Amino acid sequence: MLTRLLINRSYARLWAAGVISWVGDYVFDVTVILWISTILAADQPWAPAAVGGVLAAVVVPTVLISPIAGVYVDRWDNRRTMLGSDLLRMGLIGALALLPLLPEGTVPVGATLAVVYATVFVSTAISRFFTPARFAVVADVVEPDQRAKASGIGQASMAIAGIVGPPLAAPLLFGVGVGWALLINAASFFVSFLFLYGVRTPGPEAGRQVPQRPGLWSELRAGLAVVGGSRILVALLVSAMVANFGAYLLNTLNVFFVTDNLGASAQMYGFLGTAFGVGAVAGAALSGVAAQRVGLARTYWVGLIATGVVMAVYARSTTFAAGLLLLLVLAVPLAAMNTVVAPIVMRSVPRDLLGRVFGLVQPAVQLMSVIAIGVAGWLSSSLLRDLDVEVAGVRFGTYDTIFVAAGVLIAACGTYAWIALRGSDAPAAAERTDAEPKPVDA
Repeated sequence: MLTRLLINRSYARLWAAGVISWVGDYVFDVTVILWISTILAADQPWAPAAVGGVLAAVVVPTVLISPIAGVYVDRWDNRRTMLGSDLLRMGLIGALALLPLLPEGTVPVGATLAVVYATVFVSTAISRFFTPARFAVVADVVEPDQRAKASGIGQASMAIAGIVGPPLAAPLLFGVGVGWALLINAASFFVSFLFLYGVRTPGPEAGRQVPQRPGLWSELRAGLAVVGGSRILVALLVSAMVANFGAYLLNTLNVFFVTDNLGASAQMYGFLGTAFGVGAVAGAALSGVAAQRVGLARTYWVGLIATGVVMAVYARSTTFAAGLLLLLVLAVPLAAMNTVVAPIVMRSVPRDLLGRVFGLVQPAVQLMSVIAIGVAGWLSSSLLRDLDVEVAGVRFGTYDTIFVAAGVLIAACGTYAWIALRGSDAPAAAERTDAEPKPVDA
């Protein structure tokens, strides 16, 4: 019964490995931030910068390594790439877990921070190989007409992991210690490895024969040519970058919006994350039904426009209850939009280029989050600081003005996607079923 719900046995194993790994990742992320802020840099004026170093250690390899990783993912056996990545990350995080178990003072704080940053950097770099490999394996083991469902299951599961994982970090860290909390994350990679070991992907005779490779940069240029030469991929890339920019404006400034505009305590901020997670689960679950009835592309651009409109409405909310409800609603179209991206890309890109395309698109979208964080800081602390104006009887402050602008920008980009993706759900744009390998245990 569970296997049927999860499409087939191989996808069920991929799903189980993903859930374990995602929860472990969330625990790891929060554990590292709490370790730095409450222990290593406790009561230090440079604590925010030390925490910011973790973000840098994630963003840099994502932007620099992802394109090259995509080339090698297209060359290598994807299942083995995932298995090797899990073992490497298990060993890496396991080694880091030994550091806080040493007697206090054995390693200076500066050296400990350096080791933490290096571990996060290398772990993120390894993930740049794992993630596109998983993307390609899903394309191998899931039939084209089931990919929207598979993507919806994955998005919903990731959202649930985002709800469950972070609250586990603090009790683990302060209950059993940093070392044991990190060891639990290392163990999650081993459990993921065990599930992935049972995944069966098509062999060369059932799928594809890897041709003679022309060289790293030639292959990277081939991936760029595919992205730049596709109306569908360009529309997805541009709109996803704008949507991520707007979303990170919201993420960066939302805690200040809660206290200034909604009049709530900062302690209530965490409930917004829970509401958003619930909405994301609902949006991911509904996206499969929507994609089957109205098409993948239409689900995407409608989700974009709806996200922008709801964000603008959220910006005008003045009570915490209204804000909580609107943020839950906001997560529904945003999650639906994110869910259908993967099947759209899979049907638009040749199988042997999936890794490269994923490796090019992901860092471009990720880079917008960094830009958004900088823009949010500049707007709120400089250009729009202490803004208080009235337009047509409506008052605008700093944070609501930024959120309204972000919502309008996202909705406008959704309109662009509507125009650019017109006709892409027609039969002529159907999945490349003749070139796709079939799952071996559907």
